[in-house]
Amino acid sequence: MIRSATPSEVPAIARLIRALAEYEKLSHEVVLREEDLHQHLFGDRRYAEVVLAEEGAQVVGFALFFHNYSTFLSRPGIYLEDLFVLPESRGRGHGKRLLSHLAKLAVERGCGRFEWSVLDWNTPAIEFYKSFGAEPMNDWTVFRVTGDALQRLARAT
Repeated sequence: MIRSATPSEVPAIARLIRALAEYEKLSHEVVLREEDLHQHLFGDRRYAEVVLAEEGAQVVGFALFFHNYSTFLSRPGIYLEDLFVLPESRGRGHGKRLLSHLAKLAVERGCGRFEWSVLDWNTPAIEFYKSFGAEPMNDWTVFRVTGDALQRLARAT
């Protein structure tokens, strides 16, 4: 079953985020604070949304997403920031159901695109995405500014 997360499930979402970081070999980058996550997902200004995959009464996966905007299409889009299913629950359709749920939301909300990024080494995920028609955007490179570089850019005139 796929459903929207509730505020009381922030600890479960945080556990899944940490498990995703471990899988991606990026645990050292996680500085997540549950209070911030709660505020950003359920506060007055919501920056992102989360849907959960359940198996019985247990949460086994999640998708965290937010809206972006395409100037070329003049329409909103959905950007999937994170998709993760616990290793012991993979192969049971949870990942595809999470993606299908977000695709339905994109259609219902009049979005022109549904996009995400995947690490180059994550061949199982890449093959999974390609299996239902997702196309890699090989002509594009993701850029990021964070930490001190972000602070410097913010001060630039």
